[in-house]
Amino acid sequence: MTTQTVYLALVDGLSDWEYGHAAAQINIQAFQQQPGRYEIKTAASSAEPVRTAGGVRMLPDVTVEDVSLDDAAMLLLIGSDSWEAGQNAALGKLARRFREAGKPVAAICGATIGLAREGLLDDVKHTSNFPGELGSYGGSELYQDARAVRDQGVITAGGASALEWTREVLLELEAYRSQTVDAWYELYRDDSMAAFERLMASVQD
Repeated sequence: MTTQTVYLALVDGLSDWEYGHAAAQINIQAFQQQPGRYEIKTAASSAEPVRTAGGVRMLPDVTVEDVSLDDAAMLLLIGSDSWEAGQNAALGKLARRFREAGKPVAAICGATIGLAREGLLDDVKHTSNFPGELGSYGGSELYQDARAVRDQGVITAGGASALEWTREVLLELEAYRSQTVDAWYELYRDDSMAAFERLMASVQD
């Protein structure tokens, strides 16, 4: 089995709380349908380290130019004030490369602005933090008042919906069985022992 790469894009001011669940659940093998199918690599516009919103220093594995679409499974774009400031054009263009290659893209919070600016939300249902955040773009009539939306390989969510966004990411990748995803989501949403028991049972069947 060939290992596929899920690329996590790094930008200055990266929102620490938005990517943690997704990165961990993609990388941790315990609940995977096919352990070893996916790995996480970080990518950025340059090889320089970035500082997250929480002040954590992160060093990218590769630059945008070195991202290989041959083994790519998905691109994850995380919120930051830098999206609204128009500082991440290279990552927006990387998202376009993914979509043109038929690869899924998942954007949360301010990163949805990057997709809108690239025209990648013009023909798919989508969401963001609030409707006006995306400015003037061709897909405004497809905006959904929902915590997370997955449509035709494009996943979007607001910054307060990291759990829902991760759920859609895992379903798109088929990383877990659907019942495992459901139980995982209920566990972290409700802190439920019953959900934990369902989660463990789902990977033992």
